[in-house]
Amino acid sequence: MVYRDEALLAVNKPCGMASQADPTGPGLLEHLQRMLSLPNIGLPHRLDRPVSGVLLFTLGREHLARMNELFRKHHVHKTYWAIVEGVFNGRQVLRNELRQDPRARKARVSAGEGARLEVVPLVHGERYTLVRADADGGLFHQVRAQLAAAGHPVKGDVKYGARRGEKDRSIALHARRIAFDHPARAERMEILAPAPDRPLWNTLLDAYRPEVSKEG
Repeated sequence: MVYRDEALLAVNKPCGMASQADPTGPGLLEHLQRMLSLPNIGLPHRLDRPVSGVLLFTLGREHLARMNELFRKHHVHKTYWAIVEGVFNGRQVLRNELRQDPRARKARVSAGEGARLEVVPLVHGERYTLVRADADGGLFHQVRAQLAAAGHPVKGDVKYGARRGEKDRSIALHARRIAFDHPARAERMEILAPAPDRPLWNTLLDAYRPEVSKEG
C-alpha cells in the first residue's frame, strides 16, 4: 500500500496479478476487499496483468462515481516508466490510431492522430533504454502498442514484438505516477510507486538516480 485516506487507497500492484477477478481467479480488488473487510472498495481504472505500478481504489460509492467521472473526462494524468528494446533517442511524440482487436486481445496500430504518447528517454543501457511515457487518455494497451509501433517494444512484451519473454510473463512497464484532483476535497493529488526491485530496473535507475527527484 502506498497511500490511504478516507476516500482513496493506492497500491503498488506487482506484475503477474490481475487488477480484478478474471477466469483464472480473484484479483487485487478481491484480495483487498477480503483483507480489509471493506466490500465497497471500487476500481476506477485497471492495469494489465503483466504491468506493475500504482493502482488506485476508492472507498465508497460516491468517491468511485467521482473518480469515474475524472477518468472519463481525461482529468487523470498517468506517467509510466518502461524499459524498451534498443536505443530510444530524443523526446518523441507518437501519434497513431488504435483499434482494439478482441480476438487477438491486443491493440492494432495504424497511421493517424487518434492517440498521443509523449516519450522521453531517461537513461540508455547497452541494449535497452529506460523511458518515461505520458499518455493522453487511457486506451487499451496504448503505451505497449505505440512503443512497439515506433520500433521499441517493451522488454518482455512478446505480444507486441519483444525478442523474448520473461519467465514470469511480466513486462518492463511500470505505472510510476498518477495525478488527479481529490474526489472529496479541493486538493491536487500525486501518488508515486517505486519500480520493481529487479536487476535491470535497479541498474538503469541507479544510473538515473540523480534525476529521479526532478522527474516527479
